[in-house]
Amino acid sequence: MDTLVGIFPSNFLKPFVDANMLQIIVASLIIGFALLVIEKRREVEYTLVEVLNDVFMKAMEMIVKLSPIGVFCLICPVVAENGPAVLGSLAKVLLIAYLAYILHAVVVYSLSVRVAARMSPLRFFKEMLPAMMFAFSSASSVGTLPINMECTEKLGADKDVSSFVLPLGATINMDGTAIYQGVCAIFIASCYGISLSFPQMLTIVLTATLASIGTAGVPGAGMVMLAMVLQSVGLPVEGIALVAGIDRIFDMGRTTVNITGDASCAVIVSAMERRKQAKREAARQSA
Repeated sequence: MDTLVGIFPSNFLKPFVDANMLQIIVASLIIGFALLVIEKRREVEYTLVEVLNDVFMKAMEMIVKLSPIGVFCLICPVVAENGPAVLGSLAKVLLIAYLAYILHAVVVYSLSVRVAARMSPLRFFKEMLPAMMFAFSSASSVGTLPINMECTEKLGADKDVSSFVLPLGATINMDGTAIYQGVCAIFIASCYGISLSFPQMLTIVLTATLASIGTAGVPGAGMVMLAMVLQSVGLPVEGIALVAGIDRIFDMGRTTVNITGDASCAVIVSAMERRKQAKREAARQSA
């Protein structure tokens, strides 16, 4: 309930100051609807919105060009403090997490774009490769937005659809984060010798899904929300330290899954809208 109530801002400026993406999206929707219903000075306000969007996108492009250096600097302290052995001690749980990432992407996304968008999964993943590689290196769904938009438009997604679906998905569509939190919760329980019952596992699934919705699209945010998942089934929050050392490696994979899911949704919605438009035109011609 707190998550649902919290997505509505108390004013229009606070979400932008606090960088609360859910509230920013809701505030933007309200402002957008207001722009649609007013009649005077519409062109001036639309131009202002377009200029601000171009400025922010260009600023983001300049920032993400430095992201490879930032990723290197984030990984170095982890290896320096814990030693190279930390990368091998959790190899099994990493392997399980990445197998789940790959299985989810290959099965769910491939079937989705094939059935709903009538597109070849091979073409989808081929065109999405630049965005997936950038997401893997930056571990930021929000930072990958400009590249993700370019890739979806090459796949045939309408700009109006992708510009709405992708920012929204970068905040609430976190499939990879939900998988990560579930895997880590089971791993932490096994490390503490705690046997989870089936209802507790269902609670983990539900809580991980809700927690992923409220996770910010920035590096490391999924680990913060993992505490809520652990608390939901009575697991010690201190167990987060077991995976904190290599969270960056988890984050790379889950971010890649997250942005791929956003792109598949944008492609599917665009394809469905085009089919609806084609049916309307066919009905008009027959009439």
